[in-house]
Formats: sequence, C-alpha cells, structure tokens
Amino acid sequence: MSRRRLKPRERFRDLHGIVLLDKPLGLSSNQALQAVRKGIFQAEKGGHTGALDPLASGLLPLCFGEATKLAGMLLGSRKAYLAECRLGITTTTADLEGEIELERPVPALTDEVIEQALAKLRGRITQVPPAYSAIKQDGERLYVKARRGEAVDIPSREVEVYRLELVSRSENNLSFYVECGSGTYVRSLAVDLGEDLGCGAHLVALRRLWVEPFREPAMVTLEQLQAAAAQGDEALLPWLLPVSAGLAGLPSLPLDAERTLAVSQGQQIPLDPSMTGQLAVYADDGRLLALGEAVDGKLRIVRGFNLPSPGANSRQP
Repeated sequence: MSRRRLKPRERFRDLHGIVLLDKPLGLSSNQALQAVRKGIFQAEKGGHTGALDPLASGLLPLCFGEATKLAGMLLGSRKAYLAECRLGITTTTADLEGEIELERPVPALTDEVIEQALAKLRGRITQVPPAYSAIKQDGERLYVKARRGEAVDIPSREVEVYRLELVSRSENNLSFYVECGSGTYVRSLAVDLGEDLGCGAHLVALRRLWVEPFREPAMVTLEQLQAAAAQGDEALLPWLLPVSAGLAGLPSLPLDAERTLAVSQGQQIPLDPSMTGQLAVYADDGRLLALGEAVDGKLRIVRGFNLPSPGANSRQP
C-alpha cells in the first residue's frame, strides 16, 4: 500500500512594510499581490490598496503585515492616471475587453471643443460606474451579474476630479491626464467625454502614475523583485518601504517613554491645543506606534501598530 506524499506546507514570514509595485498589463491586482506576497516575499499577510484592471498598469501599493492597517486610507486617497480613449466606438465594458456596442462617425474636433467637454468633467461631478466593475450590489460584484447577461441598475454617485487635461491627440485617440479622488472610474470619464463630443468613446490604455502620499514613487517591477529575491534578502528587502512611509506628509508626534507607555495602554494623553488633524505617533524607541488624531487637546488613536522594536529580527517601521 503506497502512501500519498503530502505537499509541503508553505512557510511565510512576519514582514511589515509597503512595496510600490509597477503592476504589469495582463494581471489582476490580486494576481499581482499574490505573486509578490507568496512567490517573492513569502509574507504572512498582505493586501493591495485599490484595484487596477488587467488592462491597466502602474502604481499598485502592496501592504504587508501591519501596513495592511493603512490599506483603507490609501484606497481612499488621491490618485493620478495617464489615460487614452478612442473616439467613435462604445463597448459593453467601456474598454478594450468588451464587445462593440455602437460605432459613430467622429466629427471634426478643435482643441477648444475638447477643452469645453473636459471642463464639464472637472470638480465635484456625478458619474455612473461601469456595469463591468467590482462594485457590490446585493452582495455580488456587478461584473458577475453583467457577465450573466443580467440588467443592472447602477446608481450614479458623486466623485471628485481635481485635474483633467488633454495631453495629446492623434486621429481618433485622445490622451489625457487625470487626478481624482476615491471611487472615480476613468472608464466612465472616457464614456462621458465621448458622449459630450457626440461620438462615444471607450478606454484603450490606462496607467496609474501615483497614489498619495507616494507622489513620486520609485516603482519596482515583478521582474526586478524576482531578480532581487534570487540574490537574497539583502537585495530584496530594500524594496520593502517602512510602514511609516504610508503616513508621509502627516505631522510626526514623538513620545517619551512615559507617554509611550500611556498610549500603549490605551490612555489618552494631552496635546498642545494648537495641534489639529491626523498625526503619525512614534514611540520613544523610534517605532511607529499609531495613527492618531488631535481632538480637543487630546490624542485619539485611530489605528495602533504592533511593530517590532528597532534591532528586532524583522523589517522595521
């Protein structure tokens, strides 16, 4: 009687930090996450900070360990994209993946006419998300319903578009730069732009340039990470940014030993009444201790971090 060989259990490690991945075309955000988390870093815990479609590339911050506590904040932060749309054709998915719904002739368009259309899409606007999106309705993703051929009623919602500028144009293609807030669908911007120009449009290319607070990100590709991993942690771990990098731009609040102990025990501590807003709170040994908020002269902990002390055998904050 032969014994079945059991597959050896994967070993993961306790790593904390953020990787600024340059997501390649063709992979979903989750596929990219798992390739980095399991295949490269062997990190025990990980998450991404806002999905990019397989047809989109660019910055995808990956959070590991205690950095996953910042994923929600990064998901809701300001983002910038370089997008390209093709005029004259609308598709079922509002991008290249879908089937053609309608073809219309593209009128002669001046830069002034295009600017007028772009201006209507700036600021606080109302948009309808694509039917093929990851939004949940009745506990199910919209794209799942759409793939079954179900008609979905998608409520419009308000989003913020801070900047929307024409970058270049060639034949029936327009490239534009977008800075927007959380929940904005660039595919919907392309669709609305095409409708205003009277010919329809769909998105043909999308690249995420930055996510706040990573305005000038030093992105790393999967190939670079794989090459670094082959050389060992000395080459790989420098790509793992400290958890505190996710709070860059916030005022720092360093604590002495007494106040570190008080905050660690869940006690409120007094602050200078002039302090307002969110704060990156650091322990007396330099660890990132918490994301805090100054409220009525006291420190309120928004999110605490359980990071190792400097010198411990783990990636530092």
